[in-house]
Amino acid sequence: MPSPLGRVVATERRPNTPFEFHFWTALRSPVGIGTIVRVDGGVTDDGQVVEVYGVVTEGFSYTDLQTPLHDVLGMDGAPGGPSYAATERAEIRLYTAAVLRQLPEEPLQPVPMGQVYLADDTGVAVALRMDGYLREGAHTGIPIGVYRAGTMDSPIFLDADFLLGPEAAHLNITGVSGLATKTSAVEWLLASIFSHFPESKGSIAAVCFNVKGPDLCFLDQPGRLDDADRAIYERLGVPAEPFRRTRYFAPYTSKGFALNTLRSNEALAGNLSPLTWGLREVLQYAEVLLNKDDVDAKADALIDFIKERVIDKEFTDPLLAPKRYRVQSFAELEEWFRDLLRAMEGKNGESWRTHHVATIRKVRNRLSNISTRCAGLVTDGGTVSDLPFGSFEDRAVYVVDVANLEEDAQDLIFARTISKLREHLERRDLGVKHVIVFVDELNKYAPSDGPETYVRKMLLDIAERGRYLGLVLFSAQQFRSQVHRRVVGNSGTALFGRMDADELSTPGYSVLSPAVRTKLASLEKGQLMVRHPHFTQPIFVRFPRPAVMTGRDGAERFPQAAEQTLEAAVTRALRTLDPTITLAWVQDVVAIAEEHEVLRARDVTLQSRPGDVREFFRAQFRAVVAPRVATPRAPAPAPLKSSPSDDPYGF
Repeated sequence: MPSPLGRVVATERRPNTPFEFHFWTALRSPVGIGTIVRVDGGVTDDGQVVEVYGVVTEGFSYTDLQTPLHDVLGMDGAPGGPSYAATERAEIRLYTAAVLRQLPEEPLQPVPMGQVYLADDTGVAVALRMDGYLREGAHTGIPIGVYRAGTMDSPIFLDADFLLGPEAAHLNITGVSGLATKTSAVEWLLASIFSHFPESKGSIAAVCFNVKGPDLCFLDQPGRLDDADRAIYERLGVPAEPFRRTRYFAPYTSKGFALNTLRSNEALAGNLSPLTWGLREVLQYAEVLLNKDDVDAKADALIDFIKERVIDKEFTDPLLAPKRYRVQSFAELEEWFRDLLRAMEGKNGESWRTHHVATIRKVRNRLSNISTRCAGLVTDGGTVSDLPFGSFEDRAVYVVDVANLEEDAQDLIFARTISKLREHLERRDLGVKHVIVFVDELNKYAPSDGPETYVRKMLLDIAERGRYLGLVLFSAQQFRSQVHRRVVGNSGTALFGRMDADELSTPGYSVLSPAVRTKLASLEKGQLMVRHPHFTQPIFVRFPRPAVMTGRDGAERFPQAAEQTLEAAVTRALRTLDPTITLAWVQDVVAIAEEHEVLRARDVTLQSRPGDVREFFRAQFRAVVAPRVATPRAPAPAPLKSSPSDDPYGF
C-alpha cells in the first residue's frame, strides 16, 4: 500500500466542490502542475469505496508571516546572515486540483476529506476513463505519449472511435513555430496509429501536404533517436522505424524538365512521381482559380456550357461547319476559341448561342492562362499523372509536396485532391476505409476572417461531415485563435505545444488556470497538453522524437540535384522504370524531336509504365524516313533540228 503524500483540506473561504478540491503536501512531494492524484474518501453507507481523481491546476506556498517585514527583522536585514528566530517558520504547500472522475459517479457530491495519493498506472487509466476503451476484446486505444509523475511513466491512450471516427474525429495542434514540434507530433502519432489501429476497423492511409520547406520530405529515412526515445517507443509498443510505405508526388517546374520538390536527389527517386493534370481535371475546379468578382453569372454560364457540351464531346456547330471538334486539352480548347471568334468576326456577329462576344473573350482569357499560372502542374497536352485513387494501400503515407508552388497551384491541388478522396470514400472504392489528411499552416487555408474561398469551404466540410465517411483532418497552426471556429471546434482532439504569451491571452484560453497557461508558455520540446473527449481536463504528456529523418538533416544528407538539361532529366525519369537506360540512348532517340514532343513522350511513358520502356518511348516520336541516295538521271536526247520557216523544201 503506497503512503499518502497529502490530505484534502477545505475552509469556508476555500470550500471543496464536486469539480474542484484543495490538498496540502510535504515540501518535497512529487506533485506539480499537471500531476494526477487520487483521494481516498472512505466508504459509503452501502459499502462502496469513494475514490476521487483529480489533476493539479494550481499551487500555492506560504508561511504564517503577516508581512514580509517580519522576515526581514528576523534575519536582521541580512539574507545570508544567521536567523534570530527561535524556530524555523512553518511552510505549507497547498494545491488546487480539478476533478477528473468520481467513483461512484452518483450521487455527485463535494470532494470529501481524505488522504491524497499519487495515481499509479491503473489509477491514471481510471481517472482518464481509458479503462472503457482498453478492455480485452474491445481495445481501441492509440498511444499518444507517456504521463510522468516522479519516477513513474504511465502510457496515455486516445480512443480511436473519437480520434478517427465515427463517434468524433479530427485533431488540431497549436504551438509556436520551431518550438512546439507540431510536425514531429503528427509524424509520431501517424506511426502510433499505423501500429495500433484495430484491424477490425479496416484499413487506413494518410495524405500529407508538405507546405513548407523539407519538413515531410524524408519520412522513409531513419532518424536519430536516443535511449530515452527508444524507451518510450518500447513502453508504448510502437516500432522505432520510418514509414514502410511512402509515395511522394510533386508537379514539374515551369520548364517541365524536373520535379518541383526538395526531394530531388537521385538516390530518392524510386518512390517519387509527377503530379500533372490536364483540361478535364482542372476545369472541374475552375472556380478555385477564377476571381469571383471578375467572373460573373454570364461567364459562369459559358464555362458550364463548355464543361457539359464541349469537353470530351463530339462538338459541331453551323457557324463552325464543317469542322468537328473533340476538345481534350488546353491547346485544343484554345484552337476552339480561336476558330469560334474568327467565325463570329467573319459574320460580324455579337453573340453566339446567347453568349456575347465580350463574355467569350473574357472566358477565353481566364481559362487559357490557367496552364501558364500553374505551369508544371497543368499541362497543355492533357497528360495526367495523379495519386493512385482506387488503389490506396493500407498503412501507407502519400505526401504531396506543394512547398515551392504559387498559391493558385496550391489551392488547386488541395481542392481537387480532397474532393477526389471524398468522392472515392463515398463510393467505397478508394482502396482503404479511412484516410487522414494532414494540413499545416491552417491559419492560411482556413482563417477566421477574410473572404470565403473554395479551400476553406472544403476544410469546413471535412471538419463537419468527414468523420461519417472516414475522412479525418489532422491540422496544425501557430495561432488557434485565428483559425475558423468551426474547423477547430469540430476537432475532437486538440494538442498544444509551447505557446506564445500573446496567443494565451486571447479569450479561448480563459478556461485554463494561470498556472496551466504559464506552463504552456514554457513547455519543452516533446511535451504536449492533450484535450480529448474522454478527458474531463487537459493532460500533459511527453512523446518521443519521430523515427524519421528531419527535414534539415535530410536536406544536408540528400542535397538537391543540380539543374539538368532536357535529355538528362528525361533519362533520370525513365530510369525509375528501366535502370538500364543511358543518357547517350536518350540523346540518340530525341535528337531531332522538339522539346514539347520529348516532354509529352516522357509523360506518356511514365503514366503507362510499359513492360518495354525503350520501345514504348521510341514509338512516341514520328518515324524518321531513311534518306535515299539520289541516282543520276540519264541525259535527255538531243532535240531534232527543225527546218527554217523560209525553207522552200520544208514540209
